[in-house]
Amino acid sequence: MSQPALTWTETGTPVSAQFDDPYFTDGAGLDEARYVFLAGNDLPARLHEGFQVAELGFGTGLNLLALQQAWRGPGQVKFTSFEAFPLSASDMERALAPFELAGAADLVAAWAQTSGDRRRFELPGVTVEVRIGDARQTLPGWAGRADAWFLDGFAPARNPELWEPGLMQEVARHTAAGGTFATYSAAGHVRRALAAAGFVVARHPGFAGKRHMSRGRWEGGA
Repeated sequence: MSQPALTWTETGTPVSAQFDDPYFTDGAGLDEARYVFLAGNDLPARLHEGFQVAELGFGTGLNLLALQQAWRGPGQVKFTSFEAFPLSASDMERALAPFELAGAADLVAAWAQTSGDRRRFELPGVTVEVRIGDARQTLPGWAGRADAWFLDGFAPARNPELWEPGLMQEVARHTAAGGTFATYSAAGHVRRALAAAGFVVARHPGFAGKRHMSRGRWEGGA
């Protein structure tokens, strides 16, 4: 699969040329990951050995590193991500450099050493699998169930495929009882699709001046 074309902001944030959308809030990606995806799923308080995080949109791997930093062990948590447009290791390294995270070098090295449609590797504290391809095709075959979802695709207006109702149904089908999701998006059609799939959905104040984000809990059954 070809690597995505990127442009870069002055602060080093990658921007998808295909979707004309930054991978995270310019200059504040790590704070955004902690606010939206960690706090939005009540993490790290809920973390325990074997806890399963799943993600739509691996991107630069920044959310993974935020999770790794938050988890103090003992043991491993699990992280499974679904990514249609994998970055090169060199682009990942460039995107992560401004954050000076201790785990970034290990992630970049592991990324450079793996290939294929299922990239599996171990980082300290986190067992990682990234499934490459359109999530509408790759998620249905996943055998896991997430305790927490990071819904981090490009903006719904620019990447609607990753937010369509059928995929949100698959997210719900692959959520453990009492599992949660969080996303920066508060688009009405996204919230309605998640609610229709069985999540109790609520809007919360967004990150860095954004009006709202969404989070919710799976109550559609065991």
